[in-house]
Amino acid sequence: MTPIIIDKRYCGPPNSGNGGYVCGRLARHIPGAAEVTLRAPPPLDTPLDAIATDDGTWELRDGGNIVATGRPANVELARLEKASFEEACAAELLTPVKPHEHPLPTCFVCGPARAKGDGLRIFAGLLARHSQSAVLAASWTPDPNLAADDGLVAPEFLWSALDCPTGFACNCDQQSGVFDKTPLLLGRMSARIEARPRPGERCIITAWPTGREGRKRTAEAAAHDEAGKLLAVARTTWIAVEREVQLGRG
Repeated sequence: MTPIIIDKRYCGPPNSGNGGYVCGRLARHIPGAAEVTLRAPPPLDTPLDAIATDDGTWELRDGGNIVATGRPANVELARLEKASFEEACAAELLTPVKPHEHPLPTCFVCGPARAKGDGLRIFAGLLARHSQSAVLAASWTPDPNLAADDGLVAPEFLWSALDCPTGFACNCDQQSGVFDKTPLLLGRMSARIEARPRPGERCIITAWPTGREGRKRTAEAAAHDEAGKLLAVARTTWIAVEREVQLGRG
């Protein structure tokens, strides 16, 4: 079996893989919708083994350490939020994390320090028409270098695109939309891909918080194309951590 190597391009924190990207790479082994739980910071530029277990799950291993586990899942959301491409672009101007304040500026998905075509540069912000509740949106036009062999955007990049917007959503109060800056790390992500766009097609990402319990915060997200066709949905659990842990130093 060919090892999975998380190239440093796909970092979240500076020294570990972006959670959504890593989840999507492991989910490639699982037909249909999948749930992936991250057990340890995914190391970069390191051969990792994807191994099927006797109970039908998959493990991503770094030697003897389990980095992530994945299994088939039913990913049905109770609600779906949509926005036009223009509304998503306007929401980006209201992103609660300004470039000079971004906690992970080199993140593959949401890092403002990443060049266009290198990072996804997805900057979710509050939708103006949802001023009484927290719904975030962002535009996304996939770069040609995100294509798989069939010419469509590779599935792991859809997982990636749905990842960080839910982290932003988890820091928004469900009712007021007031944003806090609690350091978070992705703990679990479930996703279902309905259709994959072509590079260059304009897409819209929406995300919204669904709950908090102790250190756990949950959110959901959806991706649509410009015509409103559903591309993918996701459900995530994020964990509040100390800043040093978020950076991989704790």
